[in-house]
Amino acid sequence: MMLKWRVPKTIQWLIKLFVIYLCIFTLFRVVIVVIFKPAGISLFSLGPAFALGLKYDLRWIAFLLMPIALLSLFPKLSPFYSEGRKKMWTIYLGIITLLVLFFFGADLGQFAYINARLNADALIFVEDPKESLQMIWESYPIIWITGGLLGAVLMMIAIFRKTHVDIAERNINVHKFSYRKRWHLAAIIILAWFMYGFFTLKPLTYFRAFNLNDEFKSNLALNPFQNFFTTLRFRIPSYNTKAKEYYPVIADFLNLSRYERVKNLYSRVEHPNSKALESQPNIILVICESFSMYKSSMSGNPLNSTPYFNAMCEQGIFFERCFSPTFGTARGVFATITGIPDVQLSKFATRNEATVKHRTIINDFEGYEKFYFIGGRSQFNNFKGLISNIRNINIYEEGKYKSQPLNVWGISDKNLFLEANDVLAKQQKPFFAIIQTADNHRPFNIPEEDKDFVINEIAKDTLKKYGFDSQEEFNAFCYTDYCYKKFMEAARQQSYFDNTIFVFVGDHGVEGNANAMYPKVWTEQRLGDEHIPLLIYAPSLLLPQKITTVASQIDVLPTIASLIQQPYTNSTLGRNLLDDKPYEHAAFIIYHAPGWIGVVTDHYFFRKNIRFDKEELLPVKDNLPTLTKYQQDSVKKHLSEVTSAIYETSRHMLVNNKN
Repeated sequence: MMLKWRVPKTIQWLIKLFVIYLCIFTLFRVVIVVIFKPAGISLFSLGPAFALGLKYDLRWIAFLLMPIALLSLFPKLSPFYSEGRKKMWTIYLGIITLLVLFFFGADLGQFAYINARLNADALIFVEDPKESLQMIWESYPIIWITGGLLGAVLMMIAIFRKTHVDIAERNINVHKFSYRKRWHLAAIIILAWFMYGFFTLKPLTYFRAFNLNDEFKSNLALNPFQNFFTTLRFRIPSYNTKAKEYYPVIADFLNLSRYERVKNLYSRVEHPNSKALESQPNIILVICESFSMYKSSMSGNPLNSTPYFNAMCEQGIFFERCFSPTFGTARGVFATITGIPDVQLSKFATRNEATVKHRTIINDFEGYEKFYFIGGRSQFNNFKGLISNIRNINIYEEGKYKSQPLNVWGISDKNLFLEANDVLAKQQKPFFAIIQTADNHRPFNIPEEDKDFVINEIAKDTLKKYGFDSQEEFNAFCYTDYCYKKFMEAARQQSYFDNTIFVFVGDHGVEGNANAMYPKVWTEQRLGDEHIPLLIYAPSLLLPQKITTVASQIDVLPTIASLIQQPYTNSTLGRNLLDDKPYEHAAFIIYHAPGWIGVVTDHYFFRKNIRFDKEELLPVKDNLPTLTKYQQDSVKKHLSEVTSAIYETSRHMLVNNKN
């Protein structure tokens, strides 16, 4: 009678495997809490996140083990049928364990880098395998990481084998063909239940996590498998927007009523004003890699990482509250060149054939030669596809320089500047040049040839206090300043210098501890990710000025164009920052992975989430007067409308702002 109810060996093994994987999944969730839990969240309040996380984990463990349960319905495919079948299923478990550990390792890295779970954005590395693999090889101890990963997999395989042997020995007297298929069917039904959603009436979906109404708790509940495979569908953008509904709001934001209208609802013709220069000045636009404002000298950071650039800011028009719309070089370059925030939730706009083709104000610079300089390959992130929107552009990239590559990103920034200077010095016509730097990025190499670059050793705790993760990162930031100095010294020797407007703008910032320089919203709500310097430098043409009102990266080209004695057509969301006429100061920001959209104003940062119902209004300055409930609701309502208007209009413009 007892034999009749004996659980088959395969089912016993499945149960043990299930427990092992559940321990692995839970351990990684605990690690996230230990490393990343915000100080203001209690452990007790994380209970619902762990409960929902358990359901996600049960789902994905069920997916991993279902093949064993299904195929073992056929006795000859059971892991206990023969030594060969045991080996086959052990190999299968080794492969999926490698996958699990890889996903969780990548997930922890992603969480540390951008405070979000692993998602389909990671596929951008697959699209540029040459640079991605080389950057990883040059930046991280890959041999040690690979060795540790393989060691962990081998250890898990040994555990799987031991559990198999233990079950086989305990059931030595049970004939291997004593099959009870009802047990297998029950296991399949239970696993299917977990896949549907344990104790849920509706299928368990990715969006259930956002009902927790807190970014960290939502991230904690999700596991990397659920997050990654769900966000795959975000890589196919939706072009159904509410731009028409929000047109009155955006028309007011852009002051469209005062302009001559052409082509479409958003286009307006800008005519030269009194600030426009008749000398037909050259333009050099430098897009600065990872130029975080809070890490620079301009923020008052006592580590004084950029003294030369700080001195330039005192001699130029410096915008101390400029923001990129989002994090990431490809998105930052796109916003600068097109004047439109890249609001696609996963795939970069530069990587999408439907969105990479755009009208750009640079084409309105008539009579100008156009140049683009990048130290590495322009194909990376399809920068070439974006830059090719500029008619008759001359592209200089890896392979066209005399200097030898420094690392994955090509030649050093210093050599990039000097070689660009050599090209521009030979020009007989006005030129518009874009120089895109890269050294302020992993692997943080400093060329041995630059013997005059001085490295200052800083104590680790001091680096952390003032926003730097490592000595190498600090060195790279200082080296960036060194490169600007070398470039300007070389440019001053050329005849083009006195009639050239140099524009420096960060492509994006970097998340980190900005508490020593700015209010806590820079760190806790990650404004440091987007806060970047913007400098217009032309000591022979423009008077110095410090501008404290909010500016955006998308405003760069309209502002440059306003300084030229030529009319231009603006069909973007960018505005002239030097306009004498009043306009609302606000910069749009989007955090793609967690789903936050918002605007920074001169006094507040408003944001809301597109995946769950939450809004925040936080001061960006100290000692602001306290708002009444009525005032706060009024500000939130207005900024919410502006946020949605910019977001929906950006989605519309991504596919409708063509040449």
